[in-house]
Amino acid sequence: MVRNMAKITVEPGKQEILIEREFNAPQELVFKALTDPELYAQWIGPRGLTTTIETFEPRNGGSWRFKQKDQEGNEFTFHGVNHEVSPDRIISTFEFEGLPESGHVLLDTLKLEELPGNRTKLTDQSVFQSVEDRDGMMQSGMEQGINESYERLDEVLEKMKK
Repeated sequence: MVRNMAKITVEPGKQEILIEREFNAPQELVFKALTDPELYAQWIGPRGLTTTIETFEPRNGGSWRFKQKDQEGNEFTFHGVNHEVSPDRIISTFEFEGLPESGHVLLDTLKLEELPGNRTKLTDQSVFQSVEDRDGMMQSGMEQGINESYERLDEVLEKMKK
């Protein structure tokens, strides 16, 4: 199988990361994998991490929070608020709880576009509070984490199609 890598655009001096990725599944299945807590926990994050969903309200005004644990027992916790949840767009905030100070929140706009052949294009724009916050996210191994997450999402989508 050919690896379908995410296209990640990071422009110098901008406070955003743009991610584009196509999936071999119809839009309604991709949306379900993004909004069903049991499915979400199966694919979010790099391989080797286990995810525990604490709160997951995929609706306008709903909140979410999950923990990930690595094989050494280290935990990483993330949370946010959903501003809009619809089959073609999810707008939410995202914050990693492990930073020395809180308030490094990003605004995430994820769009789903139906493509011919039962395929879906995902476009994800993350806008950070500062270029430094964005660069810190990139230096944290985000690119590898995104690609591994989306590979895992491919696997979940394949199971869902059966």
